[in-house]
Amino acid sequence: MQAQTITRGLNQRLFTFHTHFTPLLLPLMATRVSAFSSAGSPNHAPLKRVGTHNGSFHCDEALGCFMIRLTDKFSNAEIVRSRDPQVLEGLDAVLDVGGVYDPSRDRYDHHQKGFDEVFGHGFSTKLSSAGLVYKHFGKEIIAKELQVDEEHPNVHRLFLAIYKSFMEAIDAVDNGINRYDTDKPPRYVNNTHLSSRVGRLNLDWIEPDQSPEKENEAFQRAMALAGSEFLDSVRYHAKSWLPARSIVLECLTARQDIDPSGEIMVLTTFCPWKLHLFELEEEMKTEPTVKYVLYQDDRSKHWRVQAVAVSPDSFESRKPLPSQWRGLRDDELSREAGIPGCVFVHMSGFIGGNQSYEGALAMAKAALKL
Repeated sequence: MQAQTITRGLNQRLFTFHTHFTPLLLPLMATRVSAFSSAGSPNHAPLKRVGTHNGSFHCDEALGCFMIRLTDKFSNAEIVRSRDPQVLEGLDAVLDVGGVYDPSRDRYDHHQKGFDEVFGHGFSTKLSSAGLVYKHFGKEIIAKELQVDEEHPNVHRLFLAIYKSFMEAIDAVDNGINRYDTDKPPRYVNNTHLSSRVGRLNLDWIEPDQSPEKENEAFQRAMALAGSEFLDSVRYHAKSWLPARSIVLECLTARQDIDPSGEIMVLTTFCPWKLHLFELEEEMKTEPTVKYVLYQDDRSKHWRVQAVAVSPDSFESRKPLPSQWRGLRDDELSREAGIPGCVFVHMSGFIGGNQSYEGALAMAKAALKL
């Protein structure tokens, strides 16, 4: 019910999203690009000023500047790009420059010696300037978009989920942290992630105009790119990921009605289930853990039997489908399994299919015993 309320609130705000954030997602060519100023009306208080360094930019300060402008305290603040200590000292907030991390003064740099701040909640990746802004303002930003209090439990759930799925990678890339512990070079180059795409917005060396104004225009495009993907992540988690939690909880609670072992779960509605399942199993102290999840494929209308992974990011299954089934299809698979209607089992054993729910359930039950 809470998730449904959140979803309704977010749907009501779709228009607000577009009208409030569209000015942030487009180049503001009418402003003073060198400082991204918005000339204030005489009837309004002057805007706060947020500083970051000039020169080449990265994803973390572009995203951090975008996010901090979504807060009440720094709503639509002017962005000032400089490395001059005297300029930075007079600003209301400073990100990614200045050598100081002090949230009481809204200083959010992470380059100084001895800096080791992390997000907490079980995460150990050192924070970038974007991670610092998210740590201190993320709940406010999420709560405002969902139109609930910051103390609402769903705000905390989204706060953690968005860090895990979106923010942590920004922190890790900026701090040069490898995804895997290895002394070998990567098997392939990945320049398609957000940090790489933001980096490519820096002025090219062959660009004849290397002026601060041109550089700041590029930074504003970087803010727009990073910010739009951040908001997309918030929308996805609020509208899709969060409502799925109640579905997974209901199905997990009913698992022993499906099979007395408690190791088979049936999704009544297909939804993002994997992370929810791991979190709910831990919260509920589920024992034994679920080995197979059944759900209907919306396109083919066939049923899937998916082996649960040992962890959310692992390719290894808790109990893969039987080796003698793997790579077989249709009648050959049905004969081998002794179950009519079989469609396939993947070579790795992580997923299989049957034409009917009854057949898929029979496959899962048989697999538990093999």
